[in-house]
Parts: sequence; C-alpha cells; structure tokens
Amino acid sequence: MAHDEASSPQESPRIVPMRLQKFLSRAGVASRRGSENLMTAGRVCVNGEVVTELGSKVDPLIDTVTVDGREVTLATGPVYLVLHKPAGYLTTMSDPYGRPCVAELVPTQLYPGLFPVGRLDCDTTGALLFTTDGEAGNALLHPSRHVEKHYVAQVKGKISEAELERLRHGLVLDDGPCAGAENVEKLDPHSEMAHPVVPNGLPPKNSVVGLSLREGRKRQVKRMLMEVGHPVVALHRDSFGPVMLKGITQGRWRLLTADEKQQIQALVTRGDHT
Repeated sequence: MAHDEASSPQESPRIVPMRLQKFLSRAGVASRRGSENLMTAGRVCVNGEVVTELGSKVDPLIDTVTVDGREVTLATGPVYLVLHKPAGYLTTMSDPYGRPCVAELVPTQLYPGLFPVGRLDCDTTGALLFTTDGEAGNALLHPSRHVEKHYVAQVKGKISEAELERLRHGLVLDDGPCAGAENVEKLDPHSEMAHPVVPNGLPPKNSVVGLSLREGRKRQVKRMLMEVGHPVVALHRDSFGPVMLKGITQGRWRLLTADEKQQIQALVTRGDHT
C-alpha cells in the first residue's frame, strides 16, 4: 500500500496517492459511502491484504486493488446494465422480511456496488437501469435531466380520445399538478409493444395505452390513469431514456452498449448546463 508522502520534485509526474474509498468510487465500483461499506465488510484487498481502515491510501500506478477477488483499476469505469424486471420483485437491494428483491437478479458479486436507478412497483415489469456510479444514478433522477421513460399499460374500461387528451395536457394529482404525458396513444392489443401487459389476450372491456413521462413521481402512471377513470391492470416500462428492453427476457439483464453508455452520460451532464 502506498504511503502518504508526496513524491519528490525529481520524480516524473504521476497520480497522487488517494484514499482507497475515493479510488473505488472513481473506478466505478460503488459510491463513496458504498465503497466504505465494502471496505468495512472486509471485501477489499490491496496487494493481497484485506484493508478495512477508511483512511488508507493507495497509489493507482503501484498498488493492486481487488474487490471480492476481482481486480479494479481507474480504467475500469462505472458499470451500467439494464434488467428486465419481472412482477413480484421489490426494487431494493435487500428486504428485512425476506421478500424477493431485484438484487437477486443482477450480478452483485461480479459488480459490487450495483444499485437501481429509480424504482418500479412490485407488480410492474420492465426496464430497470442499474449502475455503480452513485452520482450518475442520482443525476438521472433529477428533474433537470428530463429523462424520458416509456410505459405500456392495460387499463380497465374503453379509454376515449378525450381521456387521452387529458393525459397529454397534464392533470392535478393529490400532490399537485403534473406535466402532461408524451406519445400518448391507444395501442393495438395484438401488437408486439402491447404483449407484455396482455400476454393472454385483452379482456373485451379493457384497453391498452402507451405513454411517456419525464417526471418521476411515485406511482405516477397508475395515478394519472386512475384520474381519468381507468385503473391499471398491468404496467410495463419498455425504455429508460435511450435504453431499450428489446431482446431481454424477463428476469435477465445485459450490460449497456458503448453507445447507450455515451447517451446516458450525455443525459447526466445535460442538466449541469440547464
């Protein structure tokens, strides 16, 4: 492990030793707090030795850092993946009552520090983004980023064009006015897009609706559709920003492509200039 002394003027420029939790955070392993938890749990080694002291420092050019036996470098970068969440799983990494959690479906051992960006209700299926980058995860949920999420819902009753128009123009919910939805449309129940919410066919008195939101209030889609008189029977999110679910079966995940990661990073930085 590196010592705390600064390099002498005669030495060639190099990265200054940094606190181990800062190194882990910059490498994308976990947030700063999450990295501290990994250390105190004895899961971090430097040059083969377990390091639990939070003040410890490492030199990224000299020391070898591993988490659960997997080497980590600054070039590793944060991990982004998308899970096709099934119904019946809580969007949390642990549950004191032992209920099924999304943590069981993603590779937390391979990528320590993974956490979900936002939430989906237990009975809602679809795209759930995960990352090890705490700052990016929080930024993506901030209103200034205006990240678009697309949903498909099976609702009770035959929804009318007038009711779709109300969704487009925005509604007043119990916690105040909400912005209008985008891409609001009644969907063909036999279409590929509608299939996740009508896998066994659409009951004759129900409808399928597609819509996009940029806000992220709790249970917002369900509340908006209830407000126009159509309770949700089944809800599915098929995209989060540029990340699409296509090709992933329920309960499975995939890493984001380089292009998707670049687009996500653009969304993260966009709000800094608005």
